[in-house]
Amino acid sequence: MQSLAVILERPERVALQSLELNPVGASDVLVEIAWSGISSGTEKLLFNGQMPDFPGMGYPLVPGYESIGRIVDAGHDAKARIGEWVFVPGANCYDGALGLFGGTASRVALPSARVLAIPEGLGESGVLCALAATALHAINSGTLPDLIVGHGVLGRLLARLTIALGGEAPTVWEINANRQNGAKGYPVVSPDDDQCRDYGSIYDASGDADLVDTLIGRLAKGGEITLAGFYKNRIGFNFAPAFMKEARFRVAAEWQAEDITQTIGLIETGALGLSGLITDRAPAERAEEAYPKAFSDPNCLKMVLDWSEVQ
Repeated sequence: MQSLAVILERPERVALQSLELNPVGASDVLVEIAWSGISSGTEKLLFNGQMPDFPGMGYPLVPGYESIGRIVDAGHDAKARIGEWVFVPGANCYDGALGLFGGTASRVALPSARVLAIPEGLGESGVLCALAATALHAINSGTLPDLIVGHGVLGRLLARLTIALGGEAPTVWEINANRQNGAKGYPVVSPDDDQCRDYGSIYDASGDADLVDTLIGRLAKGGEITLAGFYKNRIGFNFAPAFMKEARFRVAAEWQAEDITQTIGLIETGALGLSGLITDRAPAERAEEAYPKAFSDPNCLKMVLDWSEVQ
């Protein structure tokens, strides 16, 4: 069985290619993809050739871990799931390309246990489930943020979730004037305009490893910095200021299944809104143009590929 997939042939070289799918096993499902999100964090590193050493890393590869679609076939043990609308967190099902993360294709095959049922009514916004669950996982593993660094999609989701969970509206830092708009119930300011130096909980969603010393200077004594982005460079800091602040550091990893379940619950109750986060859309056939735009256009928060014309 063939699937049309986005291929990163090498750094900065995107193509669409028909790939043979591995056979569907007894507990596997076959999903026809409707939409795929492009991550401006990890996928940008893959595109630029700057991804740190990671299991399964290499080229050519199929990227993507933000896809949604419908189960159209399944192995014997998963037949009951045919027809479900699901979130696909990636797949490794191709002959001729690595599946890191493997979700950006017209159809994918993967174990039934890996796909998560989501409301079909979310439409294209369903691609945001992984990022929202990642933000929620970071919050669930620590304390609610007082300061969030970066007003991209992850920073906006962190701020919205903080309010949805009953917290005080956090301050958000953003240096790009194009991204200072779109806040929903919280202030967005330039760091230079913020004089506060006693934040108890700072979440960095920028992915900028050089900011740590600056953030230490804004902590209250005993405060915590959560590294919620994905960093290509080694992270370091000056010890003396961190020592005087008795600073704590925490790394937030990827979401777990229970985070997706909780995220969907917040969306369905209306506590968490996803409006205004998807700013750009492109037919999957135009992936070669969509990927560079997603990574270089400051006005592009989230780019979504539409697979409806290539099933």
